[in-house]
Amino acid sequence: MVQVRRIALFEREIREYLSQAALDAVFEHCEVLSEGERSTSQAKSTFVGSTMLTCDVSGLAQILREPADQGAARHLAALLAEEKTLEPRIHHIVRREVERITCTKPKSVRCEVGIRTQGTRLFLDIDVEALL
Repeated sequence: MVQVRRIALFEREIREYLSQAALDAVFEHCEVLSEGERSTSQAKSTFVGSTMLTCDVSGLAQILREPADQGAARHLAALLAEEKTLEPRIHHIVRREVERITCTKPKSVRCEVGIRTQGTRLFLDIDVEALL
């Protein structure tokens, strides 16, 4: 065994996260598809539906430093799952979609998000429940 004579004064940690500029580009590039229906029961009006955000990472190749390939899409999905600003970004889009479909401003919106990839495409599948 080798005896340690010196110890490190500093420890280094490498942390990886998505830049806000990249997130802005991803969400600007997303296709939005929403569906659902409004229902009224006992003076309570609700909306139940879904919104799918689709982003083809290869379409961002001109602005990204990294290769815009399948690996980048998978890596983006993994980092998005941990992203703290994801929920507010999604809520903004979902609220807008509920209002567009129902022609009513929602009082509250609840979302459940699933993230998956297929090739270079990233999918955010969002189940939506809103109180109108």
